Amino acid sequence: MANLLRQGLEEENHTVAIARDGSEALAAAETSEFDAIVLDVMLPRMSGIEITKRLRAGKNPVPILMLTARDASSDVIQGLDSGADDYLVKPFAFGVLLARLRALSRRPHAAPMRREVPLTATEFRILEFLLRNAGRAESRTAIIEAVWGFNEDVEPNTVDVYIKSLRDKLEPGGQKKFIQTVRGYGYVIRA
Repeated sequence: MANLLRQGLEEENHTVAIARDGSEALAAAETSEFDAIVLDVMLPRMSGIEITKRLRAGKNPVPILMLTARDASSDVIQGLDSGADDYLVKPFAFGVLLARLRALSRRPHAAPMRREVPLTATEFRILEFLLRNAGRAESRTAIIEAVWGFNEDVEPNTVDVYIKSLRDKLEPGGQKKFIQTVRGYGYVIRA
């Protein structure tokens, strides 16, 4: 189901990250910035209710939509009382999920701290490509094809130059390895 939701949301121009269990979901929510979280109640290792409680206890204001098969009134109450902003029961119409996500995005919530980073058009396209494929190593050739296209004659070391520039802008002082090198192959952004 997660992969189907990813496909549908990406077709609607959303960027999607998937966590396979509760611990992974909590770690992602605590270390990354999301516009909204669609969260199943019944996850391995930690329930969606527990994740929501921990995020709210940590003052994380990200909108949370619980998407679950648990449809008893007591389940809905528990989900909303834990800090979720909305609760949608399976089975559901995909259009309804999209409408609820739009509604969540209209609600005011504390704006996260943002840092503007000026990027060239090429740097932006490289970063966007790597982010869309977060967690998957991409070869220099794949990056060239995605950013410059098949008809351009671009050397693989050109990618290295742009990656260095991106790192200088995104990782001031080398404090955090956001873009990681896969030796002899290419680059990856870990999810």
